[in-house]
Amino acid sequence: MARNKMKVSLILSLSLLLCLVNIEQCHGGEGDVLLKFLETRPTKQLFTTNVSEGQVEAEERVNSAFGSLIGQKGSKEDDKISKLTGQPSGVNFDQYSGYVTVDADAGRALFYYFTESTQDSTNKPLVLWLNGGPGCSSFGNGGMAELGPFRVNNDGKTLWLNEFAWNNVANILFLESPAGVGFSYSNRSSDYVIGDKRTSEDSYTFLINWMERFPEYKNREFYIAGESYAGHYVPQLAQLILSHKKTDPHHAINLQGIATGNAYIDMETQNRGSYDFYWSHAIVSDDVHEGIVLNCNFSASSFSETCSEYKKQADFSRGDIYYYDIYAPLCGSPQNTSLPISGYDPCTSYYVDSYLNTAEVQQALHVRGIPQEWGSCNLSIHASWQDSPDTVLPIFQELMQSGIRVWIYSGDTDYIVSVTTSRYAIDKIKTPIKKSWYPWYFEGEVGGYAVEYQNLTFVTVRGSGHFVPGYQPGRALTMFSSFINGTLPPEYNK
Repeated sequence: MARNKMKVSLILSLSLLLCLVNIEQCHGGEGDVLLKFLETRPTKQLFTTNVSEGQVEAEERVNSAFGSLIGQKGSKEDDKISKLTGQPSGVNFDQYSGYVTVDADAGRALFYYFTESTQDSTNKPLVLWLNGGPGCSSFGNGGMAELGPFRVNNDGKTLWLNEFAWNNVANILFLESPAGVGFSYSNRSSDYVIGDKRTSEDSYTFLINWMERFPEYKNREFYIAGESYAGHYVPQLAQLILSHKKTDPHHAINLQGIATGNAYIDMETQNRGSYDFYWSHAIVSDDVHEGIVLNCNFSASSFSETCSEYKKQADFSRGDIYYYDIYAPLCGSPQNTSLPISGYDPCTSYYVDSYLNTAEVQQALHVRGIPQEWGSCNLSIHASWQDSPDTVLPIFQELMQSGIRVWIYSGDTDYIVSVTTSRYAIDKIKTPIKKSWYPWYFEGEVGGYAVEYQNLTFVTVRGSGHFVPGYQPGRALTMFSSFINGTLPPEYNK
């Protein structure tokens, strides 16, 4: 045990030292993975961007081999966590973690962490949370640094309770997907060459098998939420669930809604909105911005030499800022001793990395093959990603027409997938406004802004970066509670 504690301290010390030596090394995370992915994304598109064709393809996939019940090892009782390493007192909810096999022949199994609600869990909905990348961990990023019940202290060994955890209002399920991410794995190396299609299929197979292990959730109201590249994962999985509901009612999942945060959903608006965000936040000059507006066609498959030069100037002008939250200090910076107004520590990812690479922690989580190396993101998976459409807006339109709740939310200080990219993407849908843009409130202050469209709600979270529940936990919980309750965020200052 002493050796493991020394290992944790060494990992943490080396990580933070790397930050001090080279600030660029402190930006690791799903946002960086997404930026690299967008620069080198595959040209092969396996998902259609036509709504009617999308429905046909989803129905065809329903009839394929995925989505079946698979004999599983272990049980719900086996997966129950007695106590996490360094867990604080006052824990009043049950938590579980383990594996669900999604392909028995390949030995492909996905790792999950599940926390029941702190109050009346039997009557609360079930929510699946997905982080993006592609190739990044929903448990380590979302679960341990954002909306989960615990956060990791800066010693990399102990935890503290998150009073604004989303399990205050729902039962939250974190899935490390696809195989190769976090603690999820396959015995077949070819399974690590993957894409959107396989990821959604495996996630669906995971869900129907997980619900066999937790049968009390089979008919429970179900929601999917996620951020960043989960702007693909969430709607694609929702589309599959609704398609299966028509063709296989025995395994129907009671999907009620989806919410995507700072989510990559459309390539053209992602590019155009990012550079407009630069300019509107005084990061680039007027002449550079004008050069981009006049010379860059973001709908084209390639950029002109002049456009590329202006983009290069804009990226250089940005300087070395923490682009998950453009107003926050960097990890390793002298200013990091004084945290931003949100209270979010930009070194959090290093604390989580140290904690989840501790043998005692992995044993408590029922990780297979201890010691197991855990990483926030698997760069080899992202580099070999096989299919990714330029837009998933047609799937959003299909889901809006299905009658489920559809929300898009955005932290307004994030550069990675900025608020402008989300607003531009929504504008392409051309859905009428039901309730005009208004400020909503949390604890006497404006928490953000909201607008209700026909079958779609858009919400901003004021002062939040890419990881909304991590940067503004109280405001994020207020927004999430409204989403679950089917109401708009509170309009009046109480």
